Amino acid sequence: MNDATPIAPATSTGDDRILRVHTGHESAPIVVEVTRGGMVESVHRVIAAVTDAAGKPVLSWGDTDRLVYGRSAIKPIQALPVLESGAADAYKLGEDEVTLCCASHSGEPMHVDRVTAWLDRLGLSPDDLECGPQIPTHEPSAHAMIRAGEKPTRAHNNCSGKHSGMLTTAVHLGEPTKGYIREEHPVQKRLRAAMEEMSGCDLSGVPTGYDGCGIPVFGVPLKGMATAMAQFADPSRLPSVRADATRRIVAACAKHPLLIGGTGRFNSKILAETGETCLLKSGAEGVFAGAVPGKGVGICLKTDDGNGRAASVAMGAILRHLGVIDDAKAARLADTLVTPIHNWEGRLVGHVRPAPDLAF
Repeated sequence: MNDATPIAPATSTGDDRILRVHTGHESAPIVVEVTRGGMVESVHRVIAAVTDAAGKPVLSWGDTDRLVYGRSAIKPIQALPVLESGAADAYKLGEDEVTLCCASHSGEPMHVDRVTAWLDRLGLSPDDLECGPQIPTHEPSAHAMIRAGEKPTRAHNNCSGKHSGMLTTAVHLGEPTKGYIREEHPVQKRLRAAMEEMSGCDLSGVPTGYDGCGIPVFGVPLKGMATAMAQFADPSRLPSVRADATRRIVAACAKHPLLIGGTGRFNSKILAETGETCLLKSGAEGVFAGAVPGKGVGICLKTDDGNGRAASVAMGAILRHLGVIDDAKAARLADTLVTPIHNWEGRLVGHVRPAPDLAF
């Protein structure tokens, strides 16, 4: 091993010193460490961008021009057409349902029951969702279903709120509900247009694929996604209808943090502490996006290896650096910002943490 250096651990795991390996890497300079006992067992490297609403870089780490699939981290942007079209008001969506438009929920009853009731108001059912069924990621909810002999429906899918929002817009505008996830459907064309407008990026000719829930995804420069999120932090450049939509989304997610993720989830725990001073959304493959209204900036990061736990810890470190999470909040979020690792017997064996020499 090169440059091995023993240093004091950030949090005790029962060892006085932890053996670390120099992990600097110019292309992905943020490092998240996984410790176990007396050494760093794994490292995850992260790139990140913080920009203002004009697209001006505020902070950056690594290649922020890299094209990244936004995955679920861009759900707040994908929720905009539901509000802008008038669909949300026409079908009297509450702040809880607006939050579900942005959610990657855990499939708990508080999520599924709301989605099912919402679809019923549209004259639809979970069978009209095209995201596929998914067992709840909230283990107690999954165990309860298994004990009851119940199978998951499409309303249990973590993206069912987003898809219900898409269906709401389609119904309101008189568009077909079948095939709403297809690239040529007006629903998806609006989502692509919203990303282009919010990010300031021309997305013609970029790589495309399909998300886990079936909708098209497209490569966007990391700094472009940060710029798009910055519009939620500073909507002053937006048309009034869109600016109002961004404010409603920020307020809704702050009021219902458990709905955007779920019990014990990083996203929900941070929002419960920060309220309207922060909009935060995780995505698959280690993508994380956020907006800081008080500072007028947007954030987007990506872990090189797609690791979600590392993305959460890196986002927490950036929020600390920006002052969104102060010392008092950090104390209450101690086990969220530095994640403890327990073995099956419940013994603390390590942590997932920002590298102690992480330089901001």
